[in-house]
Amino acid sequence: MAKNGFDDDQEQGLNRRQALECMVWAGTGVLWTVSGGVPHSVGLLGEAMAAEPTGFTFLQMSDSHIGFDKKANPDALATLREAVGKVKAMPTKPAFIIHTGDITHLSKPAEFDNADKVFGETGLQMHYVPGEHDNIDEERGKAYLDRYGKGSKGAGWYSFDDHGVHFIGLVNVVDLKAGGLGNLGAEQLAWLEADLKGKSDSTPIVVFAHIPLQVIYKEWGWGTDDGMQALNLLKRFGSVTVLNGHIHQLAQKVEDSKLRTLLGVASINFKPGDQRLAIIDTPLQG
Repeated sequence: MAKNGFDDDQEQGLNRRQALECMVWAGTGVLWTVSGGVPHSVGLLGEAMAAEPTGFTFLQMSDSHIGFDKKANPDALATLREAVGKVKAMPTKPAFIIHTGDITHLSKPAEFDNADKVFGETGLQMHYVPGEHDNIDEERGKAYLDRYGKGSKGAGWYSFDDHGVHFIGLVNVVDLKAGGLGNLGAEQLAWLEADLKGKSDSTPIVVFAHIPLQVIYKEWGWGTDDGMQALNLLKRFGSVTVLNGHIHQLAQKVEDSKLRTLLGVASINFKPGDQRLAIIDTPLQG
């Protein structure tokens, strides 16, 4: 990869934003496994199938954008069917699927219907949070909440426990700030603080939201205006994993003595005409 990222590839017809657009239409998901109380990414679906992980696993999918039909992906529903086909072919099924938003492209009933039908073929429990594209109906998210908001609070935030891990679904797409930055709001932050009070510091935490909680790139709206307030509430826990969609890539921030096992070099192989980007992670320490 060039030192300035994908921008140096513009002469070859591929810039950074276009590369990310390719990633979202890959029709896949990221499989996670929990060992020693710490979630680890097994890899994209194809890689995960080859690895045949054992134990507790869950799958993250995102940005299905059902209803999108432009050049980048003229048939988003077919792309989702391809991804679901890979899930159905897994020799060991994950415990559930977390979808980190933008199920649909325009929040239309038919788009939600089509997504529900295809995801239903997995036979797995689904846990959703909305993306901004799921929140643009006339009643600003009512269509999403009517389908997926049962038992949730406010605009759809909630938590649950599975295999000793505390999962927290946050909503940061209701009141977007300047430049498209996400926002949690005082009510949700107060709920999060109360939700965490009864948890010991050793409880593994997985937080998922559509827009990244950390500000990755403010100019593109890749971050949450008050996200650091949520992250500060999570500081006391020994294992915190934050999942998101929206930016169409996987970013990981790791601290403590295990840092070198997770830091490394990521290379992305692209060939004109191919439909996939090959993402290869090489850790500094095995």
